[in-house]
Amino acid sequence: MRIAIAGATGRIGALTADALKRQGHDVVRVSRSLGVDLMTGDGLDEALAGVEAVIDTTNVAAAERSETVAYLGALTRNLLEAEQRAGVRHHVLLSIVGIHRVDDNAHYAGKREQERLVAGGPVPWTIVPATQFHDFAAMVTGWTERDGVATVAPLLVQPIAPRDVADILAEVAVGEPQGHHVDIAGPATEDLVDMARRTNEARGRRVRLVPTWSGVFGTSMSGNVLLPGDGARIAPTSFDDWLAAGAR
Repeated sequence: MRIAIAGATGRIGALTADALKRQGHDVVRVSRSLGVDLMTGDGLDEALAGVEAVIDTTNVAAAERSETVAYLGALTRNLLEAEQRAGVRHHVLLSIVGIHRVDDNAHYAGKREQERLVAGGPVPWTIVPATQFHDFAAMVTGWTERDGVATVAPLLVQPIAPRDVADILAEVAVGEPQGHHVDIAGPATEDLVDMARRTNEARGRRVRLVPTWSGVFGTSMSGNVLLPGDGARIAPTSFDDWLAAGAR
């Protein structure tokens, strides 16, 4: 099966390409660095020739809300229009668990716009919401660390391994469009502050952690907001497994 991956040079895109290649599929990597620009459409029609399914793993760096929504909206419209021209039968969008329960996050607003366009678009679709990844705590401390001190919100998350996400996306893409897929998550609920502490220990880093809601994330994400819904698909790799493998 010929399957295109938008955002193919990113971590999830690259892992998904590997998963599909192992299964013998013909993978088309879509990325600006590979000569296909989703914002301008340059090279997109050529890339999607003969493609039966597209997996969208694109992402965007944190930005102002309207800018993020406009960027992800334009990218998604261009991709869906090109898919319609090419006769693509299945659009798979990687999304995030909890985005419809949090209004004050620019990235989540952009992902909601993607979901809206996909659900109302011309190509049969599946949206796959995933929980945060195992290295999420390390990423957050990297954003906030100053002089050996990092602020971390005491979020409850149920982290999932990127490789497990890629395997599920590959599986979904070769199947029939499902509409809204069940949430996908790792096997255990974790506290983000404790995840940061354990990650730093595994990596041999000394960082003083300050739990607070006044930093990157606010109380709109507290409690069960970021946890998967009932009936979620539970992936096998735990946070402990990831730490034992070197926290990489």
